[in-house]
Amino acid sequence: MSEGFGDRSLPLVRTVWAVGPLLRAIADSLSARFNPVTVRAEISGFSRAASGHCYFNLKDSTGQVRCAMFRRAAEQLSFNPADGALVEVEGKLDIYGPRGDLQLVVERMRPAGQGALFEQFMRLKARLEAEGLFDPGRKRELPVWPRSVGVVTSLGAAALRDVVTALRRRVPHLPVVIYPASVQGAQAPDEIVGALRQAYSRHPVGECDVLLLVRGGGSLEDLWCFNDERVVRTVVAAPMPVICGVGHETDFTLADFAADLRAPTPTAAAELCAPPRHQLMASLELMTERLTASVDARLDLNAQRLDRLAQRLGKPSGRLHEARQSLLSIEHRLNGLLQQTIQRERRRTDRLAPALREAMLHNLQVQQRRVERCTTALRHLDPQTVLDRGYAYVSDMSGRTITRAAQVAGGDRLHVTMADGALEVLAADPEK
Repeated sequence: MSEGFGDRSLPLVRTVWAVGPLLRAIADSLSARFNPVTVRAEISGFSRAASGHCYFNLKDSTGQVRCAMFRRAAEQLSFNPADGALVEVEGKLDIYGPRGDLQLVVERMRPAGQGALFEQFMRLKARLEAEGLFDPGRKRELPVWPRSVGVVTSLGAAALRDVVTALRRRVPHLPVVIYPASVQGAQAPDEIVGALRQAYSRHPVGECDVLLLVRGGGSLEDLWCFNDERVVRTVVAAPMPVICGVGHETDFTLADFAADLRAPTPTAAAELCAPPRHQLMASLELMTERLTASVDARLDLNAQRLDRLAQRLGKPSGRLHEARQSLLSIEHRLNGLLQQTIQRERRRTDRLAPALREAMLHNLQVQQRRVERCTTALRHLDPQTVLDRGYAYVSDMSGRTITRAAQVAGGDRLHVTMADGALEVLAADPEK
């Protein structure tokens, strides 16, 4: 519905709004005119809901604005916001429809006065995080019972006194090795890297099982050496677990993200790697009790086993009597078996004797007939028999048998053997 006012030649149009569209139109105007917006002010009425969303006001001497920071953005905070803190936020102005309130939806927040340095911190953190240097999967568990503790810090720092005091109170028996380095100033990153590498080089010989990198609190500028990329990469390369305890609970550095464990303070770092002495003693007493109980149980078990074996063994005289009876029984059985074997073999011999005699006689007759045949054959082959038939055996004086006339010459002496004797003759000349 519209109605003209004023000059009828230039009619004005009046728009009647519903509340929701009006608020959306205002929100669109704010977004087009101001967003994104950066505000520097003091936090007031800060609260964090169970959902993770944060609600607070930003105020200064001239006014205040309601703010909301949703969980996704709140999880990116590197510090804990608190009432009275001066901060610099980036976000978008919007209208909260249910109440019609102007609110600033905060997307980023940092402590005021650290803008450029904080931006550098966030950019380096994002780059190193993308490389996986802060991956929780590469973090190592601390040794349950460390044999020694290394500390990288300044020799004049209060953090060193806090760490040594905590370690002396909780684990006075552990050796503490200090690797000195500046923890503030332009030379600090190089010295920290050198101290870390010195500790790493001594790790193979067991100089320290866990390493503490500690410093007391300070501004972002004071702690900036722990955000140096060289320091962060050297911490990641540690061969032993590293605990970083730099600053106070609300202070965060890139070394905290690179270390295997972050401690809110130097004292807390010492306490994390060193269980209290009374806890160690209690564990030792418990292990002693368990060991004693185990030994007692083993002794009881072996005593029972010995008793059972003794019962089975009985008295030695009884065992000897049983052995003697067993031997007598075996001897009796052996004698009986021997007599049975003798009688069995005797009967077998009696059965075989006639056949043996008959076989012997038969074999004797066979051998006699064989001898007679051989005798006849030998008689036919006897040279004397041949001589008896009128033949003679002729040989030269050396005993060589003469079988042909060509073997002798006229006048040779020959030996002639006949049936009843022998004589010597001279061979006649064949040509005469």
